[in-house]
Amino acid sequence: MRALTRSIGGALLASLFAAAAGAAPTEGLHPGAVFAQGGVGENGVQAAGIGLLWPWDWRAQAAGGEFSAQTELFVSQWRARGAAGAHEGYTQAGLVPLLRYRPDEGRSPWFVEGGIGLSVTDSLFTTPARTMGSRWNFSDNLAVGRNFGARGQHELSLRWQHTSNAGLKQPNPGLDLLMLRYSARF
Repeated sequence: MRALTRSIGGALLASLFAAAAGAAPTEGLHPGAVFAQGGVGENGVQAAGIGLLWPWDWRAQAAGGEFSAQTELFVSQWRARGAAGAHEGYTQAGLVPLLRYRPDEGRSPWFVEGGIGLSVTDSLFTTPARTMGSRWNFSDNLAVGRNFGARGQHELSLRWQHTSNAGLKQPNPGLDLLMLRYSARF
């Protein structure tokens, strides 16, 4: 049964990816950037991940800056003390559309961004302090960052990621992670 659930979950995630990637990226299925991130969460949870970014062909000037959007696809590995006391590993995959704001009419190297997407873990996240009610969750993300390099092709960002199922299934304690991300644009 678990293999069937994983297969269905993988198919749904792939469908969401295809829909989001085909919606408005500038390069079709070719990503515009790659990233690596790592951080910590509540109760000693450690996380590390990699991902791809697809910029959208959309920009809007407002509030003295520029808004843009992108879609990220990520895979993370969480490490936490399991319910039995030993360390356990959990793999999370997610798809998140992000809205980015860059001040100074879009000329600033600084940005803030946020987005809400979907994620799934390979097994139910269970620690002595919390148990998630579902493997399927929302991934809420907020970040502040800065581009650097001759063409602004590199960026560092500090990110807050909240994972929970929005109360759709109990228990729903959620998990907060603070992550440092490095991205390189092609």
